[in-house]
Amino acid sequence: MKKSIFVGPTILLLAGQLAAQQSAAPAGSSTPVRLDGIVAIVGDQPITRYELQEAVLTKIQRKEADAPGDSASAHALEVDVLNDLVQDELIVQKAKDLKINVTDDEISPQVDQQVRAVRANFDNDAQFRAELQKAGLGTPEDYRKYLMDQFRRQFIRDRVIRKLTDDGKIVPISVSEAEIAAEFDRAKAFLPKKPATVTFKQIVIAPQPTKEAKEVARVKAESLLAELKSGADFEKLAKRESMDPLTKETGGDLGWSRRGKQVPEFERWAFTTPPGQLTPVFETAYGYHIVRVERVQPGEVKTRQILITPQIDSTDFVRTKKLADSVAQLLRSGVPFDTLAKKYNDYRGGEETSILTPFNRDSLPVPYQKAFLGRKPGDIVDFEIAGSAQRPDVHKFVVAELLTVDEAGERTLDEMHEAVRSELSQRGGVRRYIDSLKKQTFVAIYLNAPSVADASKLRP
Repeated sequence: MKKSIFVGPTILLLAGQLAAQQSAAPAGSSTPVRLDGIVAIVGDQPITRYELQEAVLTKIQRKEADAPGDSASAHALEVDVLNDLVQDELIVQKAKDLKINVTDDEISPQVDQQVRAVRANFDNDAQFRAELQKAGLGTPEDYRKYLMDQFRRQFIRDRVIRKLTDDGKIVPISVSEAEIAAEFDRAKAFLPKKPATVTFKQIVIAPQPTKEAKEVARVKAESLLAELKSGADFEKLAKRESMDPLTKETGGDLGWSRRGKQVPEFERWAFTTPPGQLTPVFETAYGYHIVRVERVQPGEVKTRQILITPQIDSTDFVRTKKLADSVAQLLRSGVPFDTLAKKYNDYRGGEETSILTPFNRDSLPVPYQKAFLGRKPGDIVDFEIAGSAQRPDVHKFVVAELLTVDEAGERTLDEMHEAVRSELSQRGGVRRYIDSLKKQTFVAIYLNAPSVADASKLRP
């Protein structure tokens, strides 16, 4: 069964739409859709009707413009888009003067990703090839060549503008508040909805093993170290005894680690032990470690480890849940957050306390989403989360205070003011530079005018 060919702003969909438009033209029509007509010439490069229609459909598909409802609005949209295509062509031609080039190796990964994304929408190669032919894009090899050209032009355009800006040739212009407001009003219908966001502070409390459980684990680790010193094979012993699920199957192989990537206690031993030597048993938040340093080079070290974790049972979980409830009550009663975080937060496990950058609620882990549902700023909640990668079965408990809660909805001018100002300023600078290029380059427009009846409806 054939699936949808829509994969993002793919040229395959657009070409299919164009082909449908062409086939839908009434028999004997005096104005058929001409996909090969020339609508403009820039220097010695033509811009075809096909390229214009493709760019128009792309703009509509990306929700940067409304689909036109009549011939006048369709022509007005074509005029706007053709102006953009002319400007892009002028910028691309400027790349020759600046000696800017883009190699196949730079764009091949993106092109291959696009081809794979489109191919994945079909059950087999035959369907894929048939749809390409139907859309007028030839073979998969032709389609890939076409994408290579499109990506190359985009890369060149971006580099030219960046180079001209860095060299002071493109200078952002000043824009007024009225222009910013007008641009926002024009574009707001096409802006994506503002996602629901939250900021919060949290105290993450990890279950702690009893002293007895820790002693059992330490004694076990010491016995394994004795075996290693007696000649036991480190990799075999790690596969048999290590309790780190991330490295157990590879014989404790941690690979190369740079400074600052591991907990301090681990790094203290890993970066001071000579290659080929064993560390003594040492403790971190994850348990008791034995590390063998394999190789050392400036700033990084290659190691293997055996990790023995103290047992944590249901009694420890119950005790930690009660502690989390108690910490939440203390926070509600006015005890300073920093005081409680310093005493109870799992800093050794790398847990952050302040999440002050707005977080998209849909991007948060599910336990956070559920706990924050229906809450308001100032609310304090406690809930359970999954454990670390090393100990996923040892769940932790969170006490969180919500600082801001912004619901999803339409974006406002206040929120978008700086982004709109920056965009208008840069766009104006590019346009002013392009105006100077037009004076130096042959530019001819051959876009047919609308009928007399529709002409008065066009935008100025």
